[in-house]
Amino acid sequence: MSKKLILCVEDNRKVQALNQMEFEERGYGVRLAFTLAEAREAVSRETPSLIILDIGMPDGSGMDFLRELRAGHSAAAKAPVLMLTGYGEDTDVVAGFESGCNDYLAKPYTFPILFMRAKELLSRAERLPEVLQKGPLLLDVVSGQVLLGGMDLLLTRKEFSLLLLLAQNEGKTVSVEYLYDKAWKQPLAGDKNAVQTAVSKLRKKIEASGYDIVAVRGHGYVFEES
Repeated sequence: MSKKLILCVEDNRKVQALNQMEFEERGYGVRLAFTLAEAREAVSRETPSLIILDIGMPDGSGMDFLRELRAGHSAAAKAPVLMLTGYGEDTDVVAGFESGCNDYLAKPYTFPILFMRAKELLSRAERLPEVLQKGPLLLDVVSGQVLLGGMDLLLTRKEFSLLLLLAQNEGKTVSVEYLYDKAWKQPLAGDKNAVQTAVSKLRKKIEASGYDIVAVRGHGYVFEES
C-alpha cells in the first residue's frame, strides 16, 4: 500500500521541517511548498491525499489559491484541505470554510492536535464517496457542488453541508444542534433561527428534485422524498 502524500504549503521553514519530520516518522509522504507558485507546481505533478495550507504566503493568499484549486478540474481539486494559519479570528475561520477548506486550525498548535485533525480528514476522505446521488440530485462531496439535472444549484458552503448531512441520513430526523455543530463548526448558542433560515432557503433550491426537508417539531429535520 502506497504512502499517503501530504502537501504542506507554508513559508516558515522551521514549521515545515518539524511537521515533515513528525509526519514522516508516522509513515506519511510529505511534499513541501514554501510559496503558492511551488504549491501550484506540486499539484500539477502529483495528487496529494491532504493539503495543509497557510493563508499568509509571500506570493499571495492561501484562500485565493484554494478557490483556484477548487474551481479547477484536476484530481487535486478534490483533496481535503486543512488550513493551518496564524489568522484565528472568527471571520478568518468563516472565510476559510467559504473558500473551500475542510478544517481549520489556528496557530499556535501542538503537533498531536494537527495530526489528529489530519488523520480524521484522511479517514473521512476514504469513508465518503466522491459523489452522493439522491434521485436527480448529485452531491460532489469534496468540491461542495450540487447538480440538479445537470444544473449547478449554487449552494453556499453551509447549505451544502446541511444538505449532505441530511441526505446521508435520509429518512432519519437530524437534530438542529447536530446540524449547527457540523455546518457552522461551533456549538449551538441557543439561537435556532440560523438553521431554520438556512433550511428554508435550501428547501426552495431543491424543490424541483422530488425531495424535501421536513421539520419535526422539537426534534430537527428529516430529508425525504416529497
